[in-house]
Amino acid sequence: MTLSLQTIRRTDSAYPKILQTRLGAAAPAALFALGETVLMQNRMLGLVCSIQCPGSIVLKTFDTIRALKDAGITVAGGFLSPMEQDCLDILLRGKQPIILCPARRLKGMRLGSKVRQAIDEERLLVLSMFNDSIQHTTAAQAVQRNNLVAALADALFVPYAAPNGKTWTTVHAAFKRNQPVYTFDMEDNAALIGCGAIPFEIKLVIQGNSGT
Repeated sequence: MTLSLQTIRRTDSAYPKILQTRLGAAAPAALFALGETVLMQNRMLGLVCSIQCPGSIVLKTFDTIRALKDAGITVAGGFLSPMEQDCLDILLRGKQPIILCPARRLKGMRLGSKVRQAIDEERLLVLSMFNDSIQHTTAAQAVQRNNLVAALADALFVPYAAPNGKTWTTVHAAFKRNQPVYTFDMEDNAALIGCGAIPFEIKLVIQGNSGT
């Protein structure tokens, strides 16, 4: 299957207005997409996590991603770190929508067979804010990508954010926007909980996803 790359400019009706509301002047001038752009209209949970996190959190994250898959929750994320790649593999086994946001251009990006199949099934959208000049992922671009995921999402799932790290900055901005932020009620996440993060319960996420 040949995938058609779409460009979505701020003036286009398909451009998510929530990005301009939440990011202001920092909202991307254009988005680049492979797949069904209508998926951006779904209520979604954004996955944002520090690359390095405690092993106990990794295991809980996998269990939680399985629960989100079974509940049919749309999940958006960069899925770049090894743990996040495993999360994507779990989600690809389900039927729920996925929004994959790489921190680089889409041109020339290698997509696995399962990702291509999910695009063909109209349940996966690959979405980037980076034009053709951005061939490789950098730490700065990963931060911009995380900010995009957070701004698109109705709520965030943050398994772990290292205090004062790059992920923490993204999450703090979500707190300021009064977005719900879910995390695990564990000692490693005491700082997140102290800032207002909600202890993760699948029923709360399902209720929020339904708009109730």
